[in-house]
Amino acid sequence: MKIINKFYPHALAILGFVLVSVLYFYPVLQGKQIFQSDIVQYTGMAKEQNDFRATDHIEPYWTNSAFGGMPTYQLGAKYPYDYIGALDDALRFLPRPADYLFLYFLGFYGLMLVLKVDPLKAFFGALAFGLSTYLIIILGVGHNAKAHAIAYMPLVIAGFILVFQKKYILGGLITLFATALEINANHFQMTYYLLIFLLILSAYFLYQQVKEKEYKSLLYSFGILAAAGILAIGANATNLLATSEYADFSIRGKSELTFNPNGSKNETTSSMSKDYITEYSYGVMESFNLIAPRLFGGSNNEAVGKDSNMYEFMIGQGVSEDQATDFVSGMPTYWGDQPIVAAPAYIGIVIFFLAVLALFIDKRKIKYVFLSGSIVALILSWGKNFPILTDFFIDYVPMYDKFRAVSSIQVVLELCFPVLAIMGLQSFFKLDKKLQWKALYETTILGLGIILILFLSKSMFSFSGGNDAYFHESYGPEFVNALKLDRMSLYSADLLRSGFFIVLTAGVLWLFIKDRFAQNTAIIIVGLLMVSDLFFVDKKYVSGKDFVSGSQVEVPFQETPSDTEILKDTANYRVFEVGDIMGARASYFHKSIGGYSAVRPRRMQQLIDYQISKNNIEVLNMLNVKYVIQKDKEGKEFPVSNPDVNGNAWFVSQVQLVNSADKEMKALDSLDSKNVAVVNSKDFEIKNTAFAKDSSASITLENYKPNYLKYVSNNSKEGLAVFSEMYYGKGWNAYIDGKSVSHIRVDYVLRGLQIPEGKHTIEFKFEPQVVKTGSTITLISSLGMLFLLIGGIYFERKKKI
Repeated sequence: MKIINKFYPHALAILGFVLVSVLYFYPVLQGKQIFQSDIVQYTGMAKEQNDFRATDHIEPYWTNSAFGGMPTYQLGAKYPYDYIGALDDALRFLPRPADYLFLYFLGFYGLMLVLKVDPLKAFFGALAFGLSTYLIIILGVGHNAKAHAIAYMPLVIAGFILVFQKKYILGGLITLFATALEINANHFQMTYYLLIFLLILSAYFLYQQVKEKEYKSLLYSFGILAAAGILAIGANATNLLATSEYADFSIRGKSELTFNPNGSKNETTSSMSKDYITEYSYGVMESFNLIAPRLFGGSNNEAVGKDSNMYEFMIGQGVSEDQATDFVSGMPTYWGDQPIVAAPAYIGIVIFFLAVLALFIDKRKIKYVFLSGSIVALILSWGKNFPILTDFFIDYVPMYDKFRAVSSIQVVLELCFPVLAIMGLQSFFKLDKKLQWKALYETTILGLGIILILFLSKSMFSFSGGNDAYFHESYGPEFVNALKLDRMSLYSADLLRSGFFIVLTAGVLWLFIKDRFAQNTAIIIVGLLMVSDLFFVDKKYVSGKDFVSGSQVEVPFQETPSDTEILKDTANYRVFEVGDIMGARASYFHKSIGGYSAVRPRRMQQLIDYQISKNNIEVLNMLNVKYVIQKDKEGKEFPVSNPDVNGNAWFVSQVQLVNSADKEMKALDSLDSKNVAVVNSKDFEIKNTAFAKDSSASITLENYKPNYLKYVSNNSKEGLAVFSEMYYGKGWNAYIDGKSVSHIRVDYVLRGLQIPEGKHTIEFKFEPQVVKTGSTITLISSLGMLFLLIGGIYFERKKKI
């Protein structure tokens, strides 16, 4: 009976999380799926890989359907011995995206319990964390890996805290498995931001234990955390090693080119330009969105309704009521510093209010860790708007320049503030009435004071957005004026809304002080205010209307007449969709030179920027682009056949040697790719630069698979063959008549191979050693985790006997 009484509150909480997750995304009960824009693109990118896996029952680790060819390491590749992935699948048993919402709740609840919060407060805190607007909107657009990694952050933090609190076995095991799950989520940017916070947390405990001269326990703690980290990394070794290996090949690696596409000097020293890294920088004043959601207009697609100035303007222009209603359902009201915003990053005014309360009354020093984490995250999220710190991190902090969209570091703040809020709520009920009243009074005055200052500052803002000049030119000044008036209305309305929630929350706690409410009643009402505040904002941006039938998600692209015409050709070739080279639609049906990926191959991206965008048809020829999808003046799509395409492979008669990447790229400007191959002599050695090319020489593709290519060549003399396949030396191996031979990179991105005279069978096999090595490490680490789990359970049980 004692065991039941001990665990039933947690069982009820978990059941509550399941119900809330499913009910929030209730269309999943009807078999519908959320239409996520990023997942649609992923589906296009991964089509060839998934089809091959289904038919051949093996993992290809390479796809030719995007960017001419690239590894699938960041496209959902499945690796051997991925037992952590199996554990993760078991935890995500609900339909998507309810599974991620459930993980949000569960992880944060665990952190609350470690911080000695009772189940009821922990339950509402978990709901408030999971319903933070940013965490919901990333599910709406399909940033699943990001949501996945965020969900495990609280558990990693919980494990760290337990270890430093000398609960070595429990803390070590939680840290071990939570870290392994965090890494397995495969969003290294989020994990990197978590590490920044863990450094702050570790520094706090280091200071505390050095101050108390507890050096032995400190060594134990760091030893356990190091062991947990090593095993967690080891359990994910295959993905980590493969990703690390591919990183230099991708746009996240440093460019060898010293000039830009326009000919100017490339002066950046980072793997990506600072402008690209900081493109999505949060505005300094925009930070007040955290406590009033639409202070800066909300989103680029905001519904302003029939009461809006824009609606009146449209009616005044003679537009019908139905058309005006439809028009104002998606207005560009956002006027902050970022180029595109799907929703404001709103943490909740009730959360903010209670977090401030914690700073006044909570006596635990750990609150300063969460406050520091919030401040660091907020300042770093400003990016180019706070260049002193941002430039320092980009230039000197390892790996910081590998990630873009710096505003997303606010996920740390969105975790820390709910922690502070629940700490504040918990501490409030432990005070005597006099201190309760004092703390409540000070917090309310501060909260309402901020709201009042923002009201009085309204006249200081221009309410002008980055695209207003375009709107002025396209629709006229009256349109822009109506838009600005609506922005002003949203500004005022949401400040009033936040002030209203502050008054309600303060009122509930005041009534508790006056003995009008029992403690649990007050907690439940405040909890409901926390959740409802966030819920109604979330529903503006992600709701049932975003769900569609399952078939529409599984088959997101419809075959066009152009696709149908092209697919009649069953040979092996590539397609260039002119209007959508950075989209994955073409990859769903064809082998495309475009695609959608944040880690696309760098050299292919450079070909697009330096050559293809300048209409260098010869580059399309060498890439085996047989069809180009274009649109006429009316916007109607049609396919164009390229008669000069080089094909799958061909012999050249001459090698043009260069000694730098710059010269490689510039050589393509006027390259006769059918007869000349460009080779960088600094990277590859080739003895002959001239070859006798007879008219009867041939090389044909006999067998194609994503990870295997078989050719038959016939040449009367030794020749150099160029293959219209992407060169990737970290896995593609060449064989002539079954014997392994070396091959080289030619024409900046393609494969070249010297072939002896006569008739030969040539094979290219994708055999990444990194997968074999990583799998061995993963298996050993997973076994180590299992033994530690069994040993930990044994010793914990033994301690209780």
